[in-house]
Amino acid sequence: MTRGVTGFGAAAAAVLMISSPAMAAPAPPADLASLQAQLNALRSDYEAKISDLERRLKAAEEQVAAAPVPNANVQAAPGEVMIADAAPTPEPVSKSASANAMNPGVSVVLNGNWVATRRDPRGAAISGYALGDETGGLPRGFSLGESEVTLAANVDPYLSANLTASFSGDNEVSVEEAYIQSTALPAGITLKAGRFFSAVGYLNERHAHNWSFIDMPLPYRALLGNQYGDDGVQARWLAPTPFFLELGTELYAGNSYPAGNTSKNGAGTQTAFVRTGGDFNDSSSWLAGLSYLHTEAHDRETAGVAGPDLFSGTDGLGIASAVYKWAPGGNPAEKNFVFSGEYFFGRQDGTFNGVPIRRDQNGWYAQGVYQFTKRWTAGLRYAALDEVGVRAALAGSTLDGLGRKPSAWSGLVEYDSSEFGRFRLQYTRDEADARPNDTLMFQYTVVYGPHGAHRY
Repeated sequence: MTRGVTGFGAAAAAVLMISSPAMAAPAPPADLASLQAQLNALRSDYEAKISDLERRLKAAEEQVAAAPVPNANVQAAPGEVMIADAAPTPEPVSKSASANAMNPGVSVVLNGNWVATRRDPRGAAISGYALGDETGGLPRGFSLGESEVTLAANVDPYLSANLTASFSGDNEVSVEEAYIQSTALPAGITLKAGRFFSAVGYLNERHAHNWSFIDMPLPYRALLGNQYGDDGVQARWLAPTPFFLELGTELYAGNSYPAGNTSKNGAGTQTAFVRTGGDFNDSSSWLAGLSYLHTEAHDRETAGVAGPDLFSGTDGLGIASAVYKWAPGGNPAEKNFVFSGEYFFGRQDGTFNGVPIRRDQNGWYAQGVYQFTKRWTAGLRYAALDEVGVRAALAGSTLDGLGRKPSAWSGLVEYDSSEFGRFRLQYTRDEADARPNDTLMFQYTVVYGPHGAHRY
């Protein structure tokens, strides 16, 4: 201990002698120049190392931010890079890491509406069709629209999970989607189980805030009750082809319109779908699809002219879809145009209020949406359903279309404050009922929280 103190004192004395002008002899000019040169060399070397570390850190951060999350819920579609709906796969954490690192991503969608209409849209009918509960329009005046809260995360390297709760303007809460999904199955296979929107058609899987217009096209309203969602399982296969090719099938409980009260061990609805697409060039791409939905119902109840209507039987619905997208150089930020159209061909077979029926139900829509500058978009849509015949025993009932061919057209103007805020003004001339209706709608939509990219 004494020797250590003595050594320290000697060293201190040496430092004082060197640093004190009174005790040290001045260094020769040549030595000062050498010391200055060494100091400059050290400073330059450390500055270069720090710059290199900063460059490597920035590159690593950009690589992590741009890396896609391995989640098969979002398949790569032609002409568009997709991001997984769920949060990134959680890495193993140490015991000292924060527990919040494992929390799911939470996103919120808020909607608000103002509606002016000649007739109350909530009681609107479509001539010749028995409609589901969700087909009615938005209420008149100011109202809080449907809002959503979504919790999504990868559970482990093999599963992701998603829960979306829907809050209506009438203070009703419902589970819109709640499912688990595989993330690491081989051969391009993805499995999903729980409650979710069916993959039939082009628009059915999209949540309301991702619709191109404020409401769904006429055939979706009449034939699918806006959109088909149910409890079940789904299997998808992404083919290993140089172009986009996806096939899938679904099995549902059969509790949602047009199904209802199925008695087949909770498997009253079956679907199948195929999609393919590609790029025309750097600025344009396309997608085409075919899908089929088969549902069964037993005493399915819908609102009728003189009281509840009951249907028992089957509905078969095929949908042919086509989509074209254009954006200069493949960048849709400034300008882009999207055209989409679908044709619906279906057959209903069973009994309606005890009367045997067998009839075809066909319809179509076409719409174009053009973002002509960074924040402004305009759109047009036309939709129609074929006239449906009815037996004499059902004259005057809900299925009596009175010789009408339901149709509707809509015009839309949209302003986006950012990618998270949107304001829409839409006018619709609806001639689906015996009495036409004119509706002017204004809607705002905001999204906040980590929200997954939308599909092609």
